[in-house]
Amino acid sequence: MELWLEKLKNMTLLYAEDEEGIRKPMANSLSYYLKEVIEAKNGEEGLEQYEERRPDIILTDLRMPVRDGLYMVKKIRQNDRKTPILMITAHTDKEYLLSAIELKIEKYLIKPVALDELLSALKMCVEEIESGRTLFFECNGCKFDFKNRLLVHSNGQELELTHKESDFLELLLRKKGLIVSYSEIEMNVWKEEYMSIAALRTLVKTLRKKMGNSFIKNHSLSGYSFEI
Repeated sequence: MELWLEKLKNMTLLYAEDEEGIRKPMANSLSYYLKEVIEAKNGEEGLEQYEERRPDIILTDLRMPVRDGLYMVKKIRQNDRKTPILMITAHTDKEYLLSAIELKIEKYLIKPVALDELLSALKMCVEEIESGRTLFFECNGCKFDFKNRLLVHSNGQELELTHKESDFLELLLRKKGLIVSYSEIEMNVWKEEYMSIAALRTLVKTLRKKMGNSFIKNHSLSGYSFEI
């Protein structure tokens, strides 16, 4: 299996399409290549799923009822310029798309979309994600090596991070200065497991001890953030 396909297998995709006869078969086909395909039948539902699930890639039809794909993408791009977005359009939508130029769309796909064409576009998305992925982060003499899950202190001492510690720290650093909610932490760190508040507090306590500082801030009843 090609490396990009292996990486894609660990990613989630949000797929917004109002026509169930198109969405269901495509979602079933894509589920073979991705960790999970999250379905939405319009832009409003898609936006709700994005906020709750934070997918790695977004695939959306342009014209949908209630809220269209353009509305959804504009709302997402207000705070997120990194998540790759693929937009499905009709030939007649070209003028309508002029307002989407500034929205950083990875690729426009013209209906009808073949699976091989979509996979080619997903390969671009994987490459975009990998090129922007944080491998190292340095702060106050400490270096975080996410690839090898290591915390390296200024004196050269290396401390291995657990999978949850590394995932939690990377999540906070990706959103440095912003509050990451409990639900988002559970989704990205605990994944398929149940996360208790006690377990989360234990993880934070252990990680703070390893780091030797209090950059991880607790926001009561909200979540955590990384503050320098």
